[in-house]
Amino acid sequence: MPDLLTLTGIVATDPRHIVTNSGLDITSFRLASGQRRFDRDQKKWVDAETNWYTVSTFRQLATNVESSVVRGQHVVVTGRLRIRAWESGDKSGTTIEVEADAVGHDLCWGTSVYTKSLSAGSPEGQGAGQAVGSGAGDGQPAQPAEWATPGLASGGGSAGRSGNGSGHDEASAVSGDGSAETAGASLVPF
Repeated sequence: MPDLLTLTGIVATDPRHIVTNSGLDITSFRLASGQRRFDRDQKKWVDAETNWYTVSTFRQLATNVESSVVRGQHVVVTGRLRIRAWESGDKSGTTIEVEADAVGHDLCWGTSVYTKSLSAGSPEGQGAGQAVGSGAGDGQPAQPAEWATPGLASGGGSAGRSGNGSGHDEASAVSGDGSAETAGASLVPF
């Protein structure tokens, strides 16, 4: 049974992307997962030890990590733990690796914009790498009609949403200064 785990941390190295002779995409990076604890004597949070992991991603995840993740960003990684002993001349050690199943930005530290990736061989592949939008002058390409969510088009929205007349709902948000903002986010199936 594999050791599955979820880690949070900071990307400590620039992601390194390679393509093997057989065409397999691999992207790897080092992850620094720091720990904090509350020191009752000092009455404040203090940094504890940092654990270091090598994160490896494969296939489409590797391609997406290469174009989405940069050094210094906070991420969440889920995958299988691999502990490997190594020797090099008179030196030896242990490497802790994570074969990632998923990598994403840690939204406790910032915001992220999602762009659905489509494979080049699929019928929808022409729009690969483009953000999905309403096409109502919001700078985003129009989405196919079959992606519309039933019951949420043109005024059929729910609490916190308003119809914008384009057949897609907009989500309302309150910014840090207290003013309301509307994002032209459309709902799409996964």
